[in-house]
Amino acid sequence: MKIGKETIPRTSISTSNAHTIVVRGRDLANDLIGKVSFTDYFYLLVTGRMPTPAASAVLNATLVAIAEHGLVPSVQASRMTLAAAPDALQGAVAAGILGCGPVILGASESCGKLLDEVRQCAAQTGDLSGAAFTVITRYRAEKRPVPGYGHPLHKERDPRVAALFDVAQRSGADMTYARIAEAIEAVLPDVYGKALMLNVSAAIPAVLLGIGFPLVALKGVPILARTAGLIGHLTEELSHSIGFALSYQATRDVVYDGETPEGFEPGI
Repeated sequence: MKIGKETIPRTSISTSNAHTIVVRGRDLANDLIGKVSFTDYFYLLVTGRMPTPAASAVLNATLVAIAEHGLVPSVQASRMTLAAAPDALQGAVAAGILGCGPVILGASESCGKLLDEVRQCAAQTGDLSGAAFTVITRYRAEKRPVPGYGHPLHKERDPRVAALFDVAQRSGADMTYARIAEAIEAVLPDVYGKALMLNVSAAIPAVLLGIGFPLVALKGVPILARTAGLIGHLTEELSHSIGFALSYQATRDVVYDGETPEGFEPGI
């Protein structure tokens, strides 16, 4: 990816004059507001085209699937930030989103790259199962984690997987990447010696890539979805604050294992 090569700033996303705001070639006030859903508008902003009915249904389903996930670290960071600065909702949302990485929220992007690696390998060999085995064997040899597989709670498949695959299937979306995801799941026991079942972070890229959503924008879907979830948590935080309770619990349970000066007595 080339960054910073342009000498003239250009964008095809939006422009305006005194009378009209144009977004992706459409009149915002007359063609979009009140006439398209936010999900479809998001797809338009990212891709430059309106989604098909299948793309709309699938994207909407993924946003619903990943918006809320309980008191995960990013949510705790967000709520504790708001407890400390209740006038800074934007800062609290940012605190939660800044935790987007390979463990929380970012696994969908990593898994999307994995699915595409297998797709490219299968295109050369004509053998999907063999391609999955080849790529996963390489991942293990390189000691790379396999994103989108295994879950600390859902030892069988994450229930969101079946729901998302069902939406994609019923909507008529391309299921190529879903089949790739299942082919990877099938070879994991042979490579790792244990079953690692599909979780939502594999299902999301599998269905989104099937509707033409850009691989490079995959991380944006859980970020957008989780922003909605964070705002829900922060609204609750303002009326029922647990941010300091989360902090107190960490302080109460922490074990100091460093050195102490002579005569130091631990606090109670």
